[in-house]
Amino acid sequence: MNVDSDDGVLRITFDRPGVLNALTTDTAATLADTIEDASPEAYHAIVVTGEGDAFSAGGDIEAMAEEPAPPMESYDEVTETFGRVVEAMLECPVPIVAKVNGDAVGAGLAIVALSDVAYAAADATFSCAFVRVGLIPDTGGTFMLPHIVGLRAAKKLAFTGEFFDADRAADLDLINESVPADELDDRVADTVDRLGRRPTDVIGLMKQAMHENMSRHWDEALDYENLLQVQARSSDSHEEGVSAFLEGRDPEFNQ
Repeated sequence: MNVDSDDGVLRITFDRPGVLNALTTDTAATLADTIEDASPEAYHAIVVTGEGDAFSAGGDIEAMAEEPAPPMESYDEVTETFGRVVEAMLECPVPIVAKVNGDAVGAGLAIVALSDVAYAAADATFSCAFVRVGLIPDTGGTFMLPHIVGLRAAKKLAFTGEFFDADRAADLDLINESVPADELDDRVADTVDRLGRRPTDVIGLMKQAMHENMSRHWDEALDYENLLQVQARSSDSHEEGVSAFLEGRDPEFNQ
C-alpha cells in the first residue's frame, strides 16, 4: 500500500496489482493506522484507489489458506485488522473519497461502501463475493451494505455473490456516479477541490452525527459480525471455497 500527500489530500493506493490488490491483514492494519492518524488540521480529503486494473479483489484468499488460525485467534485477527478499518473509516473526521478505478470485490466492495463519496470507472465491476469462498461479508458489510442499498438488495448481493457493473452500483447508491474511465481522475479531483473549499471540521461533525444516528449500535453489530465470521472461517464451506479457488474449479457447497 502506498501513501502520499499533497495540497491537503492524503492519497492511499492499494499496490498489489499482480493479485488485483488483494488485501492482507497487514495491509488492513496499515490502512486503519493511516486513516486513524489523519486529522482535519492536516487534510481536507482522503482518496483511496488501486494500482493497475483493479480497486481491490478483497481479502487475500491464498494468505487465508496459508495461515489457518484457531477461532479466538481468528476473532482477534479480524477485529484488529479489517474491523479496525471499519472503525477508522466511520470515525475519521476527514471525508474519504473512493476512486474505484477497477473491480471492487469482497472487502474491496465493503471499503467502497464505507467511503463517504465514491466514483467508479464505467468498466468497473462489483461483487459482495464472500459467499463464493464460504464467508459472510465482513469489513462492515453486514451492516453498512443494508444501510446503503437496502436490506432486500443487500441480501441478494450477499447471498448470490453476483457481479454487477458500475451503472448498477450507481443505481443502488453504492457509488455516487459511474463515469467514463478517462474522466475518473478529473471527477474525483473536482470533488476533492470542492471539499477543500468546505470546513473540514464541520464535515467531520456531519459524519459523526450521520453515522451515530444511522444506528447507535454499529459497534455491537461489528462485534457480532466478527463472532460470526469466526464461525464461517471454521466451516467446511470456507475450506471448500478456498480449496476450489486454489484449484481453479467451481466450489461444491452443501454436499
